[in-house]
Amino acid sequence: MATYLSIDTEATGLAEGNFLIQLALVPVDSKTKRVYEELGKETLVQCPSFEELEPKLDSWNKEHNTGLIKAAHERGIPAEQVKVFVQTYLKIPQVAELFRNERPVLLGKSLSALDIPLLKRYMGWNLYDQTFHHHTMDVTCFARGLADSGKLPENCSSSSKLIKHFGIRDNVKHTALSDAVDMAHIYLRLVDLLQPKPAPAT
Repeated sequence: MATYLSIDTEATGLAEGNFLIQLALVPVDSKTKRVYEELGKETLVQCPSFEELEPKLDSWNKEHNTGLIKAAHERGIPAEQVKVFVQTYLKIPQVAELFRNERPVLLGKSLSALDIPLLKRYMGWNLYDQTFHHHTMDVTCFARGLADSGKLPENCSSSSKLIKHFGIRDNVKHTALSDAVDMAHIYLRLVDLLQPKPAPAT
């Protein structure tokens, strides 16, 4: 299996009941070593106002996501349209051709902690299972295994450390689309670490 759907979400926090505020999708092909950035798509998702959410927001979201939360409240698609956004995206001819109308395998960072639970809540469990493959490719878990094997430096499994290690970008933007693109590029770099090295010249 070579083609994955790199996904990232931004939310108002990690606790149960927090709100999805941004969702992004971008295909990546490990055989052709290509991230289809031109097919990347991102949307804001409507949430309560910042003023309403502020008492329950953690310090990280107050510092980094205030503008995003305000934008999501003002311009985001309604929560019930998230499933329409995903289904419409997967029907784009170029996207459908990449996945050959099969359920995409999701790729991302720490998928089980935030992205998948949010998608299941906003799309519904049944529709999620009908839309996406039950296999996933978690880049941070993959990186942890490569660190254990000695192919990556120890403790080089977080997304920020991986971005720095591979020189993907100087500053992490913390938007859903930029994170989805970054994780796709990091995955390709991780796969490269497993490729056989050319024999030394004699």
